[in-house]
Amino acid sequence: MKKVNIKEKLDQINDYWKPRIAAELNGQQVRLVKVLGEFTYHKHDSEDEMFFVIKGKLKIDLKEKIEELNEGEFFVVPKGVVHRPIAEKEVHLMMFTAAENVNTGDIKNNMTLDTKSLEKI
Repeated sequence: MKKVNIKEKLDQINDYWKPRIAAELNGQQVRLVKVLGEFTYHKHDSEDEMFFVIKGKLKIDLKEKIEELNEGEFFVVPKGVVHRPIAEKEVHLMMFTAAENVNTGDIKNNMTLDTKSLEKI
């Protein structure tokens, strides 16, 4: 057991849309990621996904509406809901998700990451 300094961990990340595992608990992962630009529309059929904004402003495009998240705010995307994160400027996120959660959900493309290859920081 040891404490985690979120800022120190985020300082180690120098790329976008590639989450790192900061902790694991009860079959869930706490992932840290920096994002910039638009991600792909996707959904997760079996798991919810939580986005917590550490720094910046994130938009979550739900097709029928856009949720805007500011620093210190979070949003849970329920399983089965199509969504697309958008960051007009660099955003630092903490995400809570099932360990088996694939970042692009039901879509496979050049942004898809193998969950087994996610680095621990």
